[in-house]
Amino acid sequence: MKADFRALSDAGRTILRLTFAIAVIAGTAIGQTQIDKSVALVNDGVRSELITYSDLLWQLALEPGSSVDTPSSADLNRALQTQINQRLFTLEAERVPREAPAEKEINAAITELVSRFPSPAEFEGRLRKVGFTSIKDPNFERIIVDRLAIEKYLDFRFRSFIVITAEDEAKYYREIFLPDFRRRYPGVVAPSLEERRASIRSTLTEQKVAAAIETFLDDAKRRVQIVILNEV
Repeated sequence: MKADFRALSDAGRTILRLTFAIAVIAGTAIGQTQIDKSVALVNDGVRSELITYSDLLWQLALEPGSSVDTPSSADLNRALQTQINQRLFTLEAERVPREAPAEKEINAAITELVSRFPSPAEFEGRLRKVGFTSIKDPNFERIIVDRLAIEKYLDFRFRSFIVITAEDEAKYYREIFLPDFRRRYPGVVAPSLEERRASIRSTLTEQKVAAAIETFLDDAKRRVQIVILNEV
């Protein structure tokens, strides 16, 4: 999508002009200056969120199995879509008053994230490759804070309003769980609905949350302006 200055707000036009200049950022693993570039701009008519190439590398670094050394165009575009979605949530979350996450919450989120990788050393190695010094790097912690804000918004906006009935649980048990269990474990007595109720409720909740999020994103992308500044 090409930039259209006429469709942007004054603030958006100002930011968009600035993004055509090459940005220089500091803090690479070798302590030198790294040339960054603007990739996309998300504008809701009031606020704008700029996505840079570094943002894409940071996104990939936090995804187990993703390459940060020589990311492919497919990897970068997948990271870009993730970043666009996150910025849409950020713009919405900023409309809702909230408290900043406590240090305990930040540390817990970092610990959970690190646990997804083979070792803490490997994780910190990935961070250094994309410009962070360690898990204590302020820019890395800012990303975690932003993610926590999005998670709290999702809980408030979607998860807290999900209703799962006993009929929903029984239908899932009857139509989904039992056929799958019998196919995978022929001859084995299946757990009862009561034994699986909590798990089924959790599954149904997450399915409904995912569907609500998808609907929200589809609607948001029709309302906001997403301008691709540089292809990746």
